[in-house]
Amino acid sequence: MVGAGQAEALKAVRALTFDVQGTCVDFCHPLLRISEAVNRAKGLQVDWGALSSEWRGLYRAVLDQIIAGQRPWLRVDRIYRETLDTLLEHHGLSAAFTAAERDELNQIWSRLDAWPDSVEGIARLRRRFVVSTLSNAGMRAMVAVIKHAGLPFDAVLTAEIAQSYKPAPAVYQLAVDYLGYRPDEIMMVACHKYDLKAARAFGMRTAFVARPLEFGAGANPDVAPEPWFDVYAKDFIDFAGALGA
Repeated sequence: MVGAGQAEALKAVRALTFDVQGTCVDFCHPLLRISEAVNRAKGLQVDWGALSSEWRGLYRAVLDQIIAGQRPWLRVDRIYRETLDTLLEHHGLSAAFTAAERDELNQIWSRLDAWPDSVEGIARLRRRFVVSTLSNAGMRAMVAVIKHAGLPFDAVLTAEIAQSYKPAPAVYQLAVDYLGYRPDEIMMVACHKYDLKAARAFGMRTAFVARPLEFGAGANPDVAPEPWFDVYAKDFIDFAGALGA
């Protein structure tokens, strides 16, 4: 769905930049699969669904501290690993996991599965637009995710290049600097409203793609349309159709 009166402005769009974790790939179900295997192997009864949400919250808090200048820059995989230690300690699970087991569990963020519509949708959009990631993940992890999920991107841009994190403007500037288009010629694609708000403030166009299962079947993420979205889509196939791809 294209916003009223916005179709003409969207004709100027030349490139699409995509959030990846949650938007292009499913992190919830792969994490639950590996954690269920861990429970069986170790005889635990841990609610990893709840712990994964807490893990993401700890990770986000560190990102915000880095953006605010309260901590030096740290790559995302190291942030996840650090916050995994914190998470296990909070829940009295430190003794149950060796350092090597924690390292292996942390690798899940490089082995995420594509949503069923992602590969086809991005491939269709690629015929008409330059398509690139614009993710908070590190470069190494992002390349691993793309290869694992088979995502057909033209370019890989991550916040690591700017040594900052979204929603800092420096991350959106990467799309201008490396893709060679003005902000209004680039559309940010995400299932997270904070990301799109920041992209819009930077001057980019915005597309919200709903991912109601991002946090699992029992969660209730905010997927409601907003009048300031340039495009609202139920998935990438719907999004490609909205852009005539």
